[in-house]
Amino acid sequence: MQPQPPPFQTALLAGALAGTTVDLSLFPLDTLKTRLQSSTGFFASGGFRGIYRGVGSAVVGSAPGAAFFFCTYEATKSYLSTTTQNQNLSPPLQHMLAASAGEIAACAIRVPTEVVKQRAQAGQHGGSSLTSLLHILRQHGSVGYVGVWRELYRGWGITVMREVPFTILQFPLWEALKAWGRERRVRTGRGLFGDVSAAESALYGSISGGVAAAVTTPLDVLKTRVMLSTTRESMGMIVRTILKENGVRPFFAGIGPRVMWISAGGAIFLGSYQWAVNALEKKRVVI
Repeated sequence: MQPQPPPFQTALLAGALAGTTVDLSLFPLDTLKTRLQSSTGFFASGGFRGIYRGVGSAVVGSAPGAAFFFCTYEATKSYLSTTTQNQNLSPPLQHMLAASAGEIAACAIRVPTEVVKQRAQAGQHGGSSLTSLLHILRQHGSVGYVGVWRELYRGWGITVMREVPFTILQFPLWEALKAWGRERRVRTGRGLFGDVSAAESALYGSISGGVAAAVTTPLDVLKTRVMLSTTRESMGMIVRTILKENGVRPFFAGIGPRVMWISAGGAIFLGSYQWAVNALEKKRVVI
């Protein structure tokens, strides 16, 4: 039997813990991936030096971004499961819709922090989160506050286009693996109540994250190029430029670090989330 979704405050705290834990743990790999995807090249963007550039913005944005995601995800999933139980909306489709809503909510916080973080990672504007943020804010004299807002949210469209396909692959797969894990525990008599353990959730999160990361790497490359561009360029223009100059190969730049990073990140993110949910709900999980 599938356990009830965690209440709002549990999803909020568990999501905040999971987001901070994964972003701080895997920040160096994220930096290397960003530099591999930069149009200026890996070494010109910093190479292996200063791999913690931009960590400040990650620290600020991790907890609220992940908390927004899980609060929206769990609430939407609960709503869909209770209002469509007699309809033909299957659980995987429910999970896809809930995850999509969660990602859109999270991007309200994630996009500005990603813009600042990636510019710092690529060594732009002094190579720190603070100098990158101040560079954007100082533009208000020439472009106005609306222009500053647009700059902070540069890449919003491509980020959503990347995150939604990613999450509709990762979360239904994660939920399906968790359901299989619960059924296996019942069949073997190793536990009849509660959700899966943190260790099981971490394993399922790693598998689902790695699969989703590999498939969505081209979208991640486009998102990075849009955010690092010194001038505002349309996504279509960037796609045409890449294809004309280098063919399809750049669309898979950084796929190795990305799959490694998100596979490990999926384990840490969804493992720590499950651990926090189980602890906060005081469920006894039999491993």
